[in-house]
Amino acid sequence: MPEPRILLVEDELSLAEGIKLNLEMEGLPCVWITRGDEALKRILGETFDLVLLDVMLPGMDGFSVCERVRAAKNFTPILFLTAKNTEDDRIHGFETGGDDYLGKPFQVRELLVRVRAILRREAWYQNRSLGSRQKFGVHWVDFENYCGEGPTGAFQLGVKECMILKLLMERPGQVVSRTEILDKVWGDETYPTTRTVDNFIVRIRRAMETDAHHPRYVHTVRSVGYTFDPEGKQRKGEE
Repeated sequence: MPEPRILLVEDELSLAEGIKLNLEMEGLPCVWITRGDEALKRILGETFDLVLLDVMLPGMDGFSVCERVRAAKNFTPILFLTAKNTEDDRIHGFETGGDDYLGKPFQVRELLVRVRAILRREAWYQNRSLGSRQKFGVHWVDFENYCGEGPTGAFQLGVKECMILKLLMERPGQVVSRTEILDKVWGDETYPTTRTVDNFIVRIRRAMETDAHHPRYVHTVRSVGYTFDPEGKQRKGEE
């Protein structure tokens, strides 16, 4: 299995050199560039397993790079590295399609832990134990292209929605707790809460359920988590 290939986009020389050195000492090959516009071209034109992306960059800011990458249906994991570290900044980073967010200054050891966690999550997601396309009822979901189709037509899902759905579908009929979903899909990030899981479940239901308020496939187990029913049976009183 080839070693993961990482793109580092950082215009602060000393920081970038330190990150690159530590990644390569961990056996993680790293390509380093300094401009946002060049990052967009490289991400869309080459294959990387992870992008470490500063926000304040010459040429194009990191948030814009991430938005345009996701708009092009490229789902390479992106970890923001930035001094813009308010709660609003972090939320914006996740909303643009980022997978993790690490505020400066940070310890290199923490960065390496987060890099490994993202690579593990990506390896789990890319393991097609369910196949790249999964059918349930009149629906299908394509985990490779982050899309699907059901009674209301075609729908598009984000990376996190697909990860949650994959986790639930791997264990049909079993209850998966919110805490376990957070651990599997987000890992050690500090931003998400159990309420975050609920918000993503709402998005999933809006995309794939005929009636999001009366779901047939993704059911709530009150105070615990969620369960997936491949037969699509509606539960009385659930909303």
